[in-house]
Amino acid sequence: MRIAIDIDSTLHHYWDVLSASAQRRFGIDLPYEEQYDWGITRLRPEQLHACVEETHRAAAIEAAEPYPEAVETVGAWHAAGHFIHITSHRVDTAHTATERWLERIGLAYDELYCSFDKVSRCEEIGIDLLIDDGPLNIARALERGIISATIAHPWNRDVCEEEDVICAADWPALRERLAPLLARGEAG
Repeated sequence: MRIAIDIDSTLHHYWDVLSASAQRRFGIDLPYEEQYDWGITRLRPEQLHACVEETHRAAAIEAAEPYPEAVETVGAWHAAGHFIHITSHRVDTAHTATERWLERIGLAYDELYCSFDKVSRCEEIGIDLLIDDGPLNIARALERGIISATIAHPWNRDVCEEEDVICAADWPALRERLAPLLARGEAG
């Protein structure tokens, strides 16, 4: 099976990093539990852009710690012969730092792609399964016939209620929920 995996809020808890940037730069709290949709309305667009830019600099990228069992789960899928495509909404200049981070945490993968249109890339390279936290990416993937899964967050609660989305509270639960699908799917 060909699997694409997002990074921020999928492989590691990104919200704390973004929230800390908003507090430090603008004195604005972004409580995780109150983020019920994908729009971050407490920040003006230029403020959000500044925070995302700051959190996607090399030092911030390389300091991230993966969710428990994420690296082991992805590594087991890779070892079983599944193609692993790591994808993130990051500028191209974040690619090298992201590669270093993946190496530091020991995540096995076949391809890394930083761009702002990950679903089109997934379609282009024949991805079967997208694991992503973004409701818009999940919806776009489903429209294109790509199976979608996610780690549950307040902002993707609605898509988790859809029967076509595989949703789990954490990586061990996601691994368990995806096991039958990956056992049926062909590797690679």
